[in-house]
Amino acid sequence: MRELRDSKGLHPRDFTKRQRLLVVFVIGLALVVLFYTIVYNWGMRVFENRPQSVFRSFQTVVETMTTTGYGADSPWETPVMNVLMVTIQLTGVIIGFVTLRVLVIPLFERTPLNLDDRLTTKNDHVVIAEYQRDTDMLLDELDIDYVLIESNEEEAKRLSDDGYQAINGDPEDRADLDRATIERAALLITDAGDKTANVVLTALEANGDLRVISFTESTRRQKALAEVGVDRSVAPHALIGQRLAEKATTPVTIDEQSDNDKVDIREILVRRDSPLHGVQVRDSPIANHPDLTLIAGWLNGKLHLPPSPNDKLTPNTVLVVAGPTSEIDEITNEVAGVRSRRIETPSKIVVAGFGEGGTAAVEALPTGVSVTTVDESEGRSPDVIGDVTEPETLRKASIDDTSALVVTVDGDSTALLTIAIARSMSSEIEILARVTDGEKTKAAFRAGADYVLSIQQVSARLVATEVHGERVIDPTSQIRLVRADAAPFVGKSLADARLTDEHGWTLIGVSRGDTVCTDERTTIGVDDEVIVAGSDDGIQKFERTVGTS
Repeated sequence: MRELRDSKGLHPRDFTKRQRLLVVFVIGLALVVLFYTIVYNWGMRVFENRPQSVFRSFQTVVETMTTTGYGADSPWETPVMNVLMVTIQLTGVIIGFVTLRVLVIPLFERTPLNLDDRLTTKNDHVVIAEYQRDTDMLLDELDIDYVLIESNEEEAKRLSDDGYQAINGDPEDRADLDRATIERAALLITDAGDKTANVVLTALEANGDLRVISFTESTRRQKALAEVGVDRSVAPHALIGQRLAEKATTPVTIDEQSDNDKVDIREILVRRDSPLHGVQVRDSPIANHPDLTLIAGWLNGKLHLPPSPNDKLTPNTVLVVAGPTSEIDEITNEVAGVRSRRIETPSKIVVAGFGEGGTAAVEALPTGVSVTTVDESEGRSPDVIGDVTEPETLRKASIDDTSALVVTVDGDSTALLTIAIARSMSSEIEILARVTDGEKTKAAFRAGADYVLSIQQVSARLVATEVHGERVIDPTSQIRLVRADAAPFVGKSLADARLTDEHGWTLIGVSRGDTVCTDERTTIGVDDEVIVAGSDDGIQKFERTVGTS
């Protein structure tokens, strides 16, 4: 596949058709004036026998073309000069009409004559066909050339007026795909529903090297879409359902000696009323605590292990912290708007909404976790049939005895009400929810959710990261704790030995006899052992490169 390139610096290809027309007009006008100035200056010297400076000639030409007067040069005695002056006058009138049509009139028109005129020259770009979610959010995520084909004329005009590279057209029509220069595109992203197969086949006729990504409402269509040429199909509802289930069951394992270590692993949930909103990780009291280690963080739905010091804490942030139980309890009490839960595999989970997302969530749950599904549709065969917005339905699902509630119901209004009712029934249950509209994320937190993912936001990030060839929403890696020989770190302080970049593992403490030291000022000794936390891949990398006892 051709490499996707992001143009840098000013280049003619960055101009729209309208801008290129304006540049040509200005250059042409300058050349005409220059030509007439030279000819007029020569004519005054040869035919009128009145030599003058070129600047005086320039002034007279401009005055004549703009019909503002002729200065002291008139009248002219020779026929040649009179014909020249008439020619200049007519040229000025013609240029005036062109200026009116090209520059003045469009400035007062409410919509452009042709949205294609606003497109810059494209090459190795992305063509987006019928994006059915939050288009503004998607286009704001992209930092590469693109063309959006929108079938709704008013929406296409709105997007174009807002500065987006959008045109009105039907992506099933080859002519409209050609307007988006599909033959020079590197990637097609389609969200056209039942039209997807036709859009893909039509696009591939024009460009057989095109890479295709398609959004679909159901995973059942993925095989069929692959047959027509889709390289990757994504079902956002199922993907988010899976993601919520993985988040709800993130476990931590530690060896048998953990009871004596007195090291606790907790999730610190940044609540909606926390003063930590907008604070960078490096400036948070949790990261700066000498006895606590920040192992990982869930930031905007992605696991960072460890989080970057530059990451900002938002209501969608969950921090995984290791340290003495008393220290974690103390900082949780000191910092308003956060609460902690012990990291362990939940014994029971309720999934509210047993559609595409709920089914994916259940399939993603690990063996041994008890799950109860709730849905008002009997045809989906849930464990509990009923309205999830009714407290009695949630009681039938034993919500009082549940570790986590995964909300994947249809409709944001239903989701918000379900969250509020569940929170009113239990202050301890962890609520993880899916909403459609990205603007409803804050409302979900206000209703009582601990963790929220928006279909619009996740879909936009799927597109943006696919454009750059990155994996999107990596599967959750199990967070593990292992003991290791301290030899590679002897003589270093715990703070110096901790990794600040994303290697997938970090030191959380030093095991010395029957105690575990988590103070970052602790110097690692020869007889010590270190406790390492990380993902499965991170721990495997640690064992290969550093080794364990």
